Amino acid sequence: MQLHIDNMTCGGCARSVTKAIQSVDANAEIVTDPPSRRVQITSSATQEQLEAALREAGYPPRV
Repeated sequence: MQLHIDNMTCGGCARSVTKAIQSVDANAEIVTDPPSRRVQITSSATQEQLEAALREAGYPPRV
């Protein structure tokens, strides 16, 4: 799935986003792109679980 995260603007943000996703699925495949503010996720977790973890970390996503 691909999500857009408006406030992921730097490498530090990308690391925080990655940690939030990995808190739900440690084996998730994650590709972050801060310039486009997009993250591509391959995970066994549901989209709802991943979105909730990102919101809790302060990075609310949009599809």
